[in-house]
Amino acid sequence: MSTNYPNMGSYSTEPKKDNKNTIIILLAIALVGSWIYFGYAKNQATAVINEKDAQYATLDSAKNNVQKEYDDAMVRLDEMTASNNGLDSLVKTRNNELGILKSKFKSLVGKQNATSADLAEARKLVSELNGRIDDYVKEIERLQGENIQLTTDKANLTNENKNLSNNLASTEAAKKDAESKVDVGSTLHASGFNIVAINERNSGKEKSTSSAKRADKFRISFNLDENRIATSGAKQLFIIAKDPSGKVIKEEALASGTINTRQDGQVDFTTKLDVEYKQSEAKFVSFDLRQADKYSKGNYAIIVYQNGFKIGEGVAVLK
Repeated sequence: MSTNYPNMGSYSTEPKKDNKNTIIILLAIALVGSWIYFGYAKNQATAVINEKDAQYATLDSAKNNVQKEYDDAMVRLDEMTASNNGLDSLVKTRNNELGILKSKFKSLVGKQNATSADLAEARKLVSELNGRIDDYVKEIERLQGENIQLTTDKANLTNENKNLSNNLASTEAAKKDAESKVDVGSTLHASGFNIVAINERNSGKEKSTSSAKRADKFRISFNLDENRIATSGAKQLFIIAKDPSGKVIKEEALASGTINTRQDGQVDFTTKLDVEYKQSEAKFVSFDLRQADKYSKGNYAIIVYQNGFKIGEGVAVLK
C-alpha cells in the first residue's frame, strides 16, 4: 500500500507571493498618498506664499500711496512758501512742529517691514501735515487782512494828520496874522507935539526962548492918544533928536543907542523913555532933553518910536 503526501514545496510558496503583493500594494498606496500629501502641502504653501505676496504687494502699494501723499503735501508747502513771504516766515517759526511730523513719518514709512498699522499712522500724520498747512494759510490770510486794514487805517491817519497839519498851519498862520494885526494895532500914536527951548537963569527960574544962544535944554511934550487894543502897562518910547544939520544927537549921559525898526531898519536914537499907559485912555507925556554942546540956529526935529514904528514927530526952531 502506497501512501501519497502532499507537495510541501508548492504549498509553502503561495503565501509568500500573497505577502509580497500586499506589501507592494501597500507601498504603492503609501507612495500615492505621499504624492497626494506633498501635492496638497505644496498647493497650501503656494496659496500661503501667494497670499503673503498679495499682502506685501498691497502694503507696498499702500506705502507708495502714503509716500506720494506726503510728497504732494511737501510740494504744496514749498510752492506756497515760495510765493508767500509771510507764509515762509510763519513756517520757519513753526519749523520745530513740522520737524516732529516729518521725523515721525520717515520713521514709520522707513521701516523695512512696515505694517498696515504703521502706514495708517503715517497717513494720519500726512493728514495732520495738510491740516497744519491749511491752518498756516488761514493765519496768513488773517494777518494779511489785518495788515490791509492797518495799511488802510495808517493811510486814513496819515490823511487825517495831513489835514490836521494843514488846518494847524492855517490856524497858526491865521493866529500869527491876527497877532500881527493886534501887535500893529496896539502901537500907540503921538500927537500935539510942543517943543520949547528953555533958558535957565541963575535964580533958578526958567523961561522959554527961541534964541539958540540962550537955550539950555528942550522941554518936549505930546499926547499918547487913546488905544483900545494896547494893553495897560509900561510902554517904552525911543526919542530921536536931530540937530539942524540932520545929525542924531547921541551922548553917553543920555543912554543913546541903536534900535531896529519895522519900517526904517536900524536907526540911532538919542534917549529912551518909559511911560505908564492905561488902555483906552490918552496919556500926556512931558520931559526935558539937554545936550552937552551949545545949541545951533536952525530946526531941531524930535521923532518918537514905539513898538518898532514911528508914532509921531515935532520940530523946534532956534534963531
